Amino acid sequence: MSMKTVSTAKSHGGIQGVYTHASASCACDMTFAVFVPPQAAEAPCPVMWYLSGLTCTHQNVMDKGEYRRLAAELGLIVVCPDTSPRGETVPDDAQDWQFGSGAGFYVDATQAPYDAHYRMYSYVTEELPALIAQNFPADMNRQGIFGHSMGGHGALTVALKNPKRFKSCSAFAPIVSPSTSDWSKKAFERYLGADEDAWRVHDACLLIEDGHRFGEIMVDQGTADGFLEEGLKPWLLEEACKKAGISLTLRMQEGYDHSYFFISTFMEDHLRWHAQRLA
Repeated sequence: MSMKTVSTAKSHGGIQGVYTHASASCACDMTFAVFVPPQAAEAPCPVMWYLSGLTCTHQNVMDKGEYRRLAAELGLIVVCPDTSPRGETVPDDAQDWQFGSGAGFYVDATQAPYDAHYRMYSYVTEELPALIAQNFPADMNRQGIFGHSMGGHGALTVALKNPKRFKSCSAFAPIVSPSTSDWSKKAFERYLGADEDAWRVHDACLLIEDGHRFGEIMVDQGTADGFLEEGLKPWLLEEACKKAGISLTLRMQEGYDHSYFFISTFMEDHLRWHAQRLA
């Protein structure tokens, strides 16, 4: 499983790199970022997966997330995948920012023509982890996952379906109920088909309803988020976790919006929370 180095730069004693590889899951070249802390020179380090939101690439959190200083202090590898397949052969809808390029929703599409490329669930749970394990000093027995918005949805669903792999899970303003959210329903129908029963395995609230469990989850949500009522609906996750006996820390952050100003403000809290559970 070969990869190419696009760039590397020293930061806080560690290395921030950007890499590409030919993805079998997505049938195109994929780009991802990895920060390796200085402690990795001595021993393998825990791995944090950050899944980004709609319209984003690996670059957004790398430039705006402000994670490297503390990741270097805590000894955490931070992996930032892209959010969808890309390229001239990949079907897209340039008029819709909630579908196609930048909007893979971390699902494995079942509907043509999207099923040939939009296999982001397999990419972030199988293919990319194997590449990370092969090429970086990563302790794959200590993995945590978090994300923002669409990526928060991805982090929650991936953790709920893989509770033995991940020791920690958190999210910034996640789409907790994509089956009912205006942000995601049309994408789910195009990727997964009109039968909403097929959507359940990619919906955090419905996964919990269907018996999936994760030990504890932390969510930060801004009260001034313009997408709170129609797209995010954190109270639905709160209700589902309460019924299932899942420990959820839901922090409603007064006055914060949906942007990276919000994410970067609470990034340190999330990294420390994960580091305690990955120790």
